[in-house]
Amino acid sequence: MAKRNTISIDDVLTAVETARDKVMADEVKQLIKLGLPKNVALKMVAERYRQRGEGEEEGGGEQSPWPDMG
Repeated sequence: MAKRNTISIDDVLTAVETARDKVMADEVKQLIKLGLPKNVALKMVAERYRQRGEGEEEGGGEQSPWPDMG
């Protein structure tokens, strides 16, 4: 019978977050190569992944997907 390896949910979440962070960093590097300022590139990527960029307050300026219900 095949041996089953088990991993915890925390390990899966950590792997997903690490992969997401790498993809985001690669996207920022490419945007900077295209000539965008670093802060603009960081903000664009953070918005794409719905995260706060550097220097943004938590919860401030966050838009609801349904503006009339926000």
